[in-house]
Amino acid sequence: MYQKNMLVFAVETSCDETSVCIMNEDKTILSHIVYSQEIHKKHGGVVPELASRAHLEILQHITKEALKESGVKLNDIDLFAATCGPGLIGGLLIGSTFTKSLSIGSNKPFVPINHLEAHVLSTFYNNKIALPHLSLLVTGGHTQIYKLDNINEIELIGETIDDAVGEAFDKVAKILGLNYPGGAELERRALKGNEDKFSLPQPLINENNLNFSFSGLKTAINIIAKKNHINEEFVNDMSASFQKCISAILEKKLEKAIKLLNTSDKKFFELSIVGGVANNKYIRTKLTRVCKRKNMNLVLPINEMMSDNAAMIAWACINKLGKSKKNIYFRPNPRLSIKYD
Repeated sequence: MYQKNMLVFAVETSCDETSVCIMNEDKTILSHIVYSQEIHKKHGGVVPELASRAHLEILQHITKEALKESGVKLNDIDLFAATCGPGLIGGLLIGSTFTKSLSIGSNKPFVPINHLEAHVLSTFYNNKIALPHLSLLVTGGHTQIYKLDNINEIELIGETIDDAVGEAFDKVAKILGLNYPGGAELERRALKGNEDKFSLPQPLINENNLNFSFSGLKTAINIIAKKNHINEEFVNDMSASFQKCISAILEKKLEKAIKLLNTSDKKFFELSIVGGVANNKYIRTKLTRVCKRKNMNLVLPINEMMSDNAAMIAWACINKLGKSKKNIYFRPNPRLSIKYD
């Protein structure tokens, strides 16, 4: 039986995962359900309209399941929170409207949560974070570097100017004839391949900034694929070469960020990797080596909070209690960024 502190009910529907979580203020997860929509596999990518419909169909069912699993009644909830951006507008509207309706019906506050901020703060759940802190966010929709002075001072210092890392994985997987989502399958095929087989471009790598670009890399692979017979050996070798190239880009940009930010007055001793792409063991190993070279620790969220999920939304709400703005009128914003007043 849970000990009653502040109870948060959270919803995440920014893309193709439908998720709800009930979390106690003491960090106890009473229930956490993540439903990954299978319908997109046959289309080779997320179809926004289908994602919205699936959220609408699934949310009520998993909410009932979460309440039953936790032993909590709706009236026991103290705060209702939902992802309000960034993401696909249809999913954001459905998730936030559903959660707002529950908050109105229960006469309890609604807290809008920034999806990116929730990812960045997810490592605070299971780690004692040393500040200042660097965070690399790598998902299907975003590739960004943030520096944190504290949980209320999170500054974006580098981002992709086109495709995100996760998007690049999926697009390259599609070129190679692999199933969607392509990240895990491409990582598996890379284990059998020669990572030095293909020399691939590393866009923006020599630019004096912390931004990324992956669109040209995808185009280069597409051109190579058209000139070759796509057999098992080619797929394995290209998967390995692509994964090596992506890792090298991330390594070099992070090393540049660390060199730029470390001064006589301020030192960074930790780097966190958050988002679904952080599940890639090859990339994680390479970035661990960066941290060792720079005398830094690498920290990760718990597995449950790695990909899109409602637990990180609940945790972001709890982490910022007293600072979060309770606002039932907050409009979902598909391009929401992390900003502070």
